[in-house]
Formats: sequence, structure tokens, C-alpha cells
Amino acid sequence: MANPVAAPLGAHTEVPHGGAEEHVVASAFGVDFFTPDFFVALAMLVVILIMLKAKVPAMIAGMLDKKIAGIREQLDTAANLRKEAEALKADYEKKAREADQDIIAMRANAEKQAEAIVAKAQDDATALIARRQAVSEAKIASAERAAVADIREFAASSASAAAAKLIAERVDEAADAKLVDEAISGI
Repeated sequence: MANPVAAPLGAHTEVPHGGAEEHVVASAFGVDFFTPDFFVALAMLVVILIMLKAKVPAMIAGMLDKKIAGIREQLDTAANLRKEAEALKADYEKKAREADQDIIAMRANAEKQAEAIVAKAQDDATALIARRQAVSEAKIASAERAAVADIREFAASSASAAAAKLIAERVDEAADAKLVDEAISGI
């Protein structure tokens, strides 16, 4: 078997006893170089260096900062909207309380007006009844006077007719002459 340290890089030797081919790997300080792990690590290092050279972390940080700023702006907008909504809610609650107070005041005013209307209607009805009663009493009094006048006239005409009949029955010419003489002498 050949010494692995003495073999040149990338060299390989064949094993004479018909077995598998043996690869010689270069090593330094006891570390094997040029293994698949080494190339993966080297590729990673190159990618990281390219990313650092192209300032990818700064770009990522900038994008994250923009995203954070956008989220902060959305949070600020949401906070402002919440404040506005709370202010609107308080305003509407205040208006609702004022409307309730206005309703109570309007109801009380309407009740007062209704009471005043009822009282006026009662007063007007009482006055109307009093006026109609006075008119009725005046008509009754007028009718009574007319009836009394009719009765007096009827009584007077009846009395005069009865007196004329009595006088005609009881008074003859002699009595009539005596009455005329008495009337003349009384003058």
C-alpha cells in the first residue's frame, strides 16, 4: 500500500491484490482536505462571502425594516381608528342621552299642554253650559211673561165679557140711568 501523504493531490493508486481501488486523500495537520464535506463547506463559505459582498444581509434587514415600518404604520392607523371609533361612540352615547332627555322634556311638555287643553275645554264647556242655561232661562222667562200676559189678557177679556153679560142680565134701563147719573155726579 502506498503512503497517503506522499501521493500527489488527485492521485490514486491501485491495490495489487485485486481488491478495490484505493483513493489517496491529501491531508494537512491531520485533517483530510478535498473531501465532499470540505467542498460543501467551501461552497457555503463562497456563498456567504458573495452574500456579504452583495450586502444581502443589509437588503434583508432593509426589507425587514420596511415591513416593520409598514406594520407600525398599520398599528398606528388601527390605534387612530380605534380612538376615532371610541370618540364617535362617546359622541353617539352623548347624543342618545341628550335625545332621551329631550324625549322626557317633550313628553312632560306634551302632558302639560294636554292638561291645559283639557282644563280650557272644561272651562269652555262650563261657560257654554252657563251661556246656554242663561239663554234657556231667558227664553223660559220670556215664555212665562208671554203666558202671563196671555193669561191676563184672556182673564181680562173673560172678565169683561162676564161682566158685560152680568151687567146685561142684571141692569135694565132704569139701573143704567142711575149708574150714568152717579158717574156724572162723581165728576
